[in-house]
Amino acid sequence: MKRVDVVGIGLNATDTVLIVREFPPLGGKERALQISRQAGGQVATALVTVQRLGLQTRYIGKVGGDSAGRFQLESLRREGVETRYVRRVRQAPTQLGLIIVDQATGERTVFWDRDARLALRLQEVPRQAVCSARVLHVDGCDVEACLQAALWAKQAGIPVVADLDTVYKNVERLFPLINCLIASANFLPAVTGTNDPFKVLETMAREYGIGMAGMTLGRDGALAYSEGRFYYSPGFVVETVDTTGAGDVFHGAFIYGMLRGWPLERRLEFSNAMAALNCTAVGARGGIATLQAAQKLMRTGRRHRNPQYEVMAQSKIALRSE
Repeated sequence: MKRVDVVGIGLNATDTVLIVREFPPLGGKERALQISRQAGGQVATALVTVQRLGLQTRYIGKVGGDSAGRFQLESLRREGVETRYVRRVRQAPTQLGLIIVDQATGERTVFWDRDARLALRLQEVPRQAVCSARVLHVDGCDVEACLQAALWAKQAGIPVVADLDTVYKNVERLFPLINCLIASANFLPAVTGTNDPFKVLETMAREYGIGMAGMTLGRDGALAYSEGRFYYSPGFVVETVDTTGAGDVFHGAFIYGMLRGWPLERRLEFSNAMAALNCTAVGARGGIATLQAAQKLMRTGRRHRNPQYEVMAQSKIALRSE
């Protein structure tokens, strides 16, 4: 079995992206300024990011038997992602995303659908394909398959990184098997019932033994809790075209920094830079940058600092160091 740096189990999608001058009110009309087909999906996009940064990746998942499925599969192969364990479900359409992007702000609204036949079953996950990687990346979508893979990874001493965005049924069973959790800003409050990000992250880390619990904050950057302290990394100021895929690219960049052995502060800063640069082009993978471009932004770019997160993180750190 060929060894790879990262194996991913989770979503892929073929997106139709519409750029509009402004989002119309309910019942209104708006002309699309630009329409394009783009490859996306949480885990698939993260793997493409890692691959472009120079590491080797493997994707385990399913695509449909339609033209959108061929488009997605060809996009992964073209990037060099190993697709040996990607199954084509000929009777099902590939997961679709209809993404409407507001031209003025770059913010996107997503409509999606996924055929139930695309669900990855537990018995369709090969153990050796998981255990021959250095990192396992999951999004919790097909919970049973993710659980099995994460259990194998834990037994083999392979760290598990999770990108959790949607509250799937039984997804909480995955929490104790996660080493690095980077959730969306909406996910953890929905799971825990509290809106305090600092309390949420500390609770997740302590209750489930998660080594690093974090969340992405959009333009405000990212917040993380690890080993008794908080880390706030502000986002970068860029000319935003489309925010689609920013979080997915963030995760891919974070995994890259993790495998390079970078300290957490640098991983978060690099991931923010990669996510920001991805927002400067259309599509989930439209602006995936080079290592050099991200490092340049880290040296020279302006940061979008949120005083609330910055002050709170510093006070929490100070309290814990007393």
